Amino acid sequence: MPESTPSGAPLRCAVVGAGSWGTALGIQLARNGHETWMWDRDVDRCARMENERANARYLPGIAFPDALHASHDMDRVLAGADLVVAVVPSQVIRPVMGAVGDRLRDGVPICCASKGIEVDTLQTMDEVLHDVLPARLHPSLCALSGPSFAKEVALGLPTAVVVAGGSEDACHRVAHAFHGGYFRVYHSDDVVGVEYGAALKNVLAIACGVSDGAGLGTNARAALITRGLSEITRLAVARGANPLTLMGLAGLGDLVLTCTGDLSRNRRVGLGLGQGRSLASILDELGQVAEGVVTARSAWALAQKTGVDMPITEQVYRMLYEDKPVRDVLRDLVGRERKAERG
Repeated sequence: MPESTPSGAPLRCAVVGAGSWGTALGIQLARNGHETWMWDRDVDRCARMENERANARYLPGIAFPDALHASHDMDRVLAGADLVVAVVPSQVIRPVMGAVGDRLRDGVPICCASKGIEVDTLQTMDEVLHDVLPARLHPSLCALSGPSFAKEVALGLPTAVVVAGGSEDACHRVAHAFHGGYFRVYHSDDVVGVEYGAALKNVLAIACGVSDGAGLGTNARAALITRGLSEITRLAVARGANPLTLMGLAGLGDLVLTCTGDLSRNRRVGLGLGQGRSLASILDELGQVAEGVVTARSAWALAQKTGVDMPITEQVYRMLYEDKPVRDVLRDLVGRERKAERG
């Protein structure tokens, strides 16, 4: 097995958010030898995690490394932090992280691993953090994304992700903290591309799930992934991204994983809809946030604002928010006017 602990002095890391993804990232940091504290607002849940040395709700059966702890006390979690990782749902990242900035010293890298587009502002998570954090912390902002199911990361299975930021130094510090064992971390300066790839793939995963749930076959799924990547790239480039980023881990890599993997919450939402179930019953059974449901709304609004053609995103939006029947969604996607592929 590869070297599990990176070289250099251990850090004190704060993970803001203890869902499945936050817990998995906390496990990876602690596995690398860093003292890691996770924040969760639920006092009882934190107590159970500390007592049971596992997150039984989100990652049952996966033991915490000795260096991983949980607390509802934000001051305790952030005290002396050398690295902060934001992993709360996209629609609450503004109030949660807005309370963090004054507690941090200058130069502390803040890595956003939340994925989505804020509904009210149509901002990416990086843009939200620029809004709510003091200007002195802006140079240290980064975003982490890539094809990475939380359960597999927590189990230590091979995974590759990318960290993007405006500061090369901050990116390398974040990447170095996470890199170790079978968890490989690349770096990039294209925050826009990484952010849009991370957010929009969840909407496409719902579309693929609908297709699979309706029994349309693997040809249809491949077409949705390919054309979905095309519309994600169109919007991302219109917002300033490098198109090559969307061919990498945060774009194509994450899209393929989320659209095909059985652990994908967003794909499971689509599967249920394709099988004729109601959205409410699917989400109730899921018991976790499926970011694509909310992002479908903000992505469609952003596409209209930007003037970018996003037919798959549009149909997912109309299905989720206008109660358009699944059969009509599929009919309208297949029946669109023929056009050149590169467009």
